[in-house]
Amino acid sequence: MTVPVTRRQLVTSASCVAAAAAIGLPVAARADTVDVAELMKPSTLGDIYIGPDTAPVTIVEYASMTCNHCAAFTTQVLPKIKERYIDTGKVRYVLREFPLDPLAAGAFMLARCAGKDKYYAMVDTLFHQFGKWVVQNPIPPLLAIAKQAGFTQQTFEACLQDQKLLDGLDEIRKRGSQQFKVESTPTFFVNGERVVGAVPFEEFAKIIDRHLKA
Repeated sequence: MTVPVTRRQLVTSASCVAAAAAIGLPVAARADTVDVAELMKPSTLGDIYIGPDTAPVTIVEYASMTCNHCAAFTTQVLPKIKERYIDTGKVRYVLREFPLDPLAAGAFMLARCAGKDKYYAMVDTLFHQFGKWVVQNPIPPLLAIAKQAGFTQQTFEACLQDQKLLDGLDEIRKRGSQQFKVESTPTFFVNGERVVGAVPFEEFAKIIDRHLKA
């Protein structure tokens, strides 16, 4: 059973994550496909997505908030996908939490606690300010970011102590790992087709376009 995220866990994990954040190969690979019906079964927490239910292509991303390649995708690639495909009704995008450490779990908890309407705005802010809070002492910058989203000190701490929420995130992570063989972040499924690693927009567009033509 998991335990609520503590200040000690956040600080301890941050010291390791900050040193390792820039490590990792931006490798893109299409290995296989998974059953879409199974993939889209909701977790206890449910999916939060952008784009229409009727979109012909669904992108599911498994990401960790302390993954620098995930941050790069959200800040550099996703806006282009949103403009060309999501806003035009061609793609539905789903972010699924795959925290690799307590700090990432804590950041995702704050995004969930912000509410469905503010979830993606909170994730976007955290990824844009990645270098400010993935540090030796992440509590002060995380609290500052949370306060900008409407949190108080009390609601901030209550969120990080929400056992049910943490268990729900852990369920998403375990299912991704065990059922869909997610081994690293970011890992994407485009209509079930696995795409692993940092993928430039031009390459991602080719994959999306192929599924739109299918």
